[in-house]
This record gives sequence, C-alpha cells and structure tokens, in this order.
Amino acid sequence: MLSFWRKRLVIGRNQRGFTLIELMIVVAIIGILAAIAIPLYANVQARARIAKAQADARALASAVSIYAAHMGVVPATLNPLTAVATNAQNQTAGPFMASLPNPPSGWTTPYSYAGSTSAGTFVISASGDGTTVSLP
Repeated sequence: MLSFWRKRLVIGRNQRGFTLIELMIVVAIIGILAAIAIPLYANVQARARIAKAQADARALASAVSIYAAHMGVVPATLNPLTAVATNAQNQTAGPFMASLPNPPSGWTTPYSYAGSTSAGTFVISASGDGTTVSLP
C-alpha cells in the first residue's frame, strides 16, 4: 500500500493536464450558455405570471357569472363573491370563491372589476409584464 502512494507522489514527465487555453475555452463556452439561458429563464417567468393572471381572471369571471345566475344581477364589486348570498326567492348560495386571488407580483393590485348591474355585463382586468389580461 505504501508503494502505491510513493508512485502517486512522484511527479514525472508523462503526467498531463489541461492547458490554460483549454480551460479558457471551457469557461467561454459556459459563459455563452449562461448568456443564452438567463434571458430565456426570465421570459419563462413572465409567461408564468401572465398565465396566472389569465387563470385568476377566468376564475373570477366564472364566479361572477354564477353569482349573477343566482342573484339575477351582477355584483357591484368582487367582495360579495366571498360571502353567502340570498336571492329574492330566499335561496342561499355561496360563497362563490373562498377568497379573492392576489395578482402576480408586479401586477396591478387587486384585479380591477367594472360591473354594470343595469346591463348585466362586467369586465375583469389586470396589467403587468407589458400586457393586459381582460375578460370577458
């Protein structure tokens, strides 16, 4: 066993390693790959925030539609969606959402809602990441 370590400690002419230029090429390649990957990762994050906003807006629009079907009128704000509602026939339903969703980080807070009780229409929107999500 001792002879193994003696052979390892002897530095001979046949030992080879990487040259400085080879190491610099590897570092350059890693740098190029990082320069490509980082912007792509940022783009993926922005698309995820947009997808979250779209999903939240669809959930809010569904809850408003169900509320309107039960009450016969769209709500004036989004707050009634989180409470039990009693219609003119004394029927209770709800809450239509457990809580109002928070928009993605960096987006307008909270989701904006414009409902017209006389026309029975509504618009839910949010802005961020250079885009606006609006339903319906």
